Amino acid sequence: MTNATALPPRRTVPLPSMGWSLGDITVHRVDEIELPRQTGPWLLPDATKEVLDEAPWLRPDFADAEVPRLASHSFAVEVDGLRIVVDTGIGNAKPRTNSAWNGLDTDFLERLVAAGFPPDSVDLVITTHLHTDHVGWNTRLVGNDWIPTFPNARYLTSRAEWNHWADTDLDEARRQMFRDSITPVRDAGQYDLVDVPERGHEVAQGVFLVPAPGHTPGQVAVELRGSDRRALITGDSIHHPVQLSHPRVSSCVDIDSAQAVRTRARLLDALADTDALLLGTHFPQPTAGTVRRENGRYRLLAEHGSERPGDASSTPTQPR
Repeated sequence: MTNATALPPRRTVPLPSMGWSLGDITVHRVDEIELPRQTGPWLLPDATKEVLDEAPWLRPDFADAEVPRLASHSFAVEVDGLRIVVDTGIGNAKPRTNSAWNGLDTDFLERLVAAGFPPDSVDLVITTHLHTDHVGWNTRLVGNDWIPTFPNARYLTSRAEWNHWADTDLDEARRQMFRDSITPVRDAGQYDLVDVPERGHEVAQGVFLVPAPGHTPGQVAVELRGSDRRALITGDSIHHPVQLSHPRVSSCVDIDSAQAVRTRARLLDALADTDALLLGTHFPQPTAGTVRRENGRYRLLAEHGSERPGDASSTPTQPR
């Protein structure tokens, strides 16, 4: 990734999280940072100005005049008395070769608490895939040691994802990521590997891991089946809404871009013309929307959600 400019200023008072109700499931977006403007052209090189122009609905929320906008955030899910965090972003104080991610100092944890998810109250952490910007807050720095941020949680990822990286000759940047964000959780005995069949795997009431390979071999999306409506958290199967209009626009870091295109097509076809929410892991605000077929393509009808201040004083639930 190209170099970033100065780090974003740290807020002293966390803002209420934005969220969506699915009936008996509530989803909060917990913001980390807006990614530098250079990220879009690097990550999605085929998402040119001309491609963006073919989907005018992308502006102004999802793109500026020239490039796609992207962000880093987590989704915090409340269901059946459980608190679940889906992907943990980049993390603070992590040594990274990517200057946009190196040594961050954000108020992510304060925002998580403001949403009603104190770290010791979280029951499950779902990792859609083992990339640096999805595991960073798995751990936090205490003294000279990286310790699990969520001490009472089980951390879940797919067995196929774990086995892929275990069998891969990692470069030093990825080894560093494993050392500070994954290995400490494994050594604490908190990582669980899950077999995810084609039909999906239910990890909590109404919370399903769904295969979404391509970006990585074992990536999963997270389907939420609430009593009123469904939602799908994308992981990196869909990086940006431009990929609804142009599903063949691929990420430069997809391991198998052809498979990623097939995965996107399958997920979008299942969502199209329903009331199910698409929740983009890197979509900038408003982050969510419903998928509609339009002139042989897909588009996103944005759904902004509402402010959902959490009860940070809630009694922590016990790990399941």
